[in-house]
Amino acid sequence: MRVPVINYDSEPLMPTKRSRARRWIKEGKAIGKWSKLGIFYIQLLTPASGDKAQDIAVGIDPGKQFTGIAVLSHKSTLLTIHVDLPFKNITKRMAQRAMMRRCRRGRRINKKIPFNQRSHRQTRFDNRRQKKLPPSINANKQLERRILGLIIKLFPVSKVVYEVVKASGNKGFSPVMVGQIDQCKKLSKLDYLFDFKTLQGYETYQIREHLKLEKEKSDKSLKIPQTHAVDGIALAASNWMNYGIVDNNSMGWRGEITLTDSIFLVISRPPISRRQLHLMVPNKGGKRRKYGGSVTQHGYRKGDNVEAVKANKTYRGWVSGDTNTQVSVSNANWKRLGQFSKNKVRLIRRSTGLIITSRKYLAKGT
Repeated sequence: MRVPVINYDSEPLMPTKRSRARRWIKEGKAIGKWSKLGIFYIQLLTPASGDKAQDIAVGIDPGKQFTGIAVLSHKSTLLTIHVDLPFKNITKRMAQRAMMRRCRRGRRINKKIPFNQRSHRQTRFDNRRQKKLPPSINANKQLERRILGLIIKLFPVSKVVYEVVKASGNKGFSPVMVGQIDQCKKLSKLDYLFDFKTLQGYETYQIREHLKLEKEKSDKSLKIPQTHAVDGIALAASNWMNYGIVDNNSMGWRGEITLTDSIFLVISRPPISRRQLHLMVPNKGGKRRKYGGSVTQHGYRKGDNVEAVKANKTYRGWVSGDTNTQVSVSNANWKRLGQFSKNKVRLIRRSTGLIITSRKYLAKGT
């Protein structure tokens, strides 16, 4: 496993061995830091002796609910990521927002008077001919781009390989296809940062088979490298492979790379409700309490990584809510671990808008 290195002026350099990173920190040549991805890296305190970099490729396998990402050099696997996309959550909340708007409109309009005397406003624009992305798909692509941006700050990325698919039937109703067209346009405009390339889904399959990578197909929601991250590895590996004559009778992918152990991250967005003036349904007496937002009464923000103690047991999780005297703490799946006294909660790290858990990816299985 390699440790990312950045120069004293925050420019990414080639990753180094963990032993060398420890030695540089001990000798005072570098300091250790943590990135927003939860990855430990070192920053040099003096100019580097050289800034030559080998090719580092990022493979992105996008989906509707999950995305696989991998960062590779020719000699090592640097990072693998399973991204839990917010598609379902955004879709559900957009439906709820539409319902709340209809309810407010129904309360505002007096239906006892003739139609031409009601307080209907004039149409401002034709909202049935918009060309922008639906909010759920847009949220997916924004999260992918954000993670890619954080990767570029840690590694000197030279190429990004993005998988494109061809859905059957009406292409306008495929969330993956609608999103990938827009994403490819935006990533191709970043050619001053890296070379951008696309591969078809069947090419990803062929490279994965050539590298003999295990693929989990029975349950794609499993947060393991074999579901989606392996496709990211195959896409990134295409930087050192090409399609050509294998022997006198067949064609195929040629080339080899070294796959090593690396960090495996599971990343999602905390499903925090946006701030509303009040709850949708009032309490007795017609009063509605405040609802949503990321601020709590005790100095914590929703999404903060904290450590909490209750009944002599220590829990680690993320702040998900509060009461007058307690703080709610949830796990990475946003299931509540419990409510803890505000005096027994200790802040570990401020919220970055990402929920990240990590473990080790083993090149020869997990």
